[in-house]
Amino acid sequence: MFNKKMAFSLGMLIIPWLSAPFLGKQSFLRFLPVASFTNLFISVFSVVANKKKWWINKNPLTPGLVDFTYILGPFFLATLWIFKLTYGNFRKYFITNAVLDILCAYPLAEIWEKMGVFKFKKLTHTKWYLIIFTLANIIYGYQYLIEKSIYAEKNLQSK
Repeated sequence: MFNKKMAFSLGMLIIPWLSAPFLGKQSFLRFLPVASFTNLFISVFSVVANKKKWWINKNPLTPGLVDFTYILGPFFLATLWIFKLTYGNFRKYFITNAVLDILCAYPLAEIWEKMGVFKFKKLTHTKWYLIIFTLANIIYGYQYLIEKSIYAEKNLQSK
């Protein structure tokens, strides 16, 4: 049965993708590995979190251990956009993530809880903030290593 929770979940999956064409093909491909790595991490983390009852996933589109609606929608596209707009300036990246992760961990998470999509149980909003903010800083290093290896390979090919 189609209800508000279903509409909310569909919107959460589809609406972020409406911005994808504005990323540009080059930026999309450049930051696709880091966004994919992030989604893999969050997916594995979600399995652990659900099994340990840190939270409960009640999403009608992807019930079970992993909420792919959130991971493949706003989290994936936000990662691409943040890297497109801030990569190369760590201070800007750091501040942007600090602010957006606070929004994600507090008001947005509370909205998702009120909509019945998921509920924090043994994990607090603050712990979730610390996890995603730490992850944001780790993936910056991951992207740096990817670009460093691509640059090194291009230098080898040009010789």
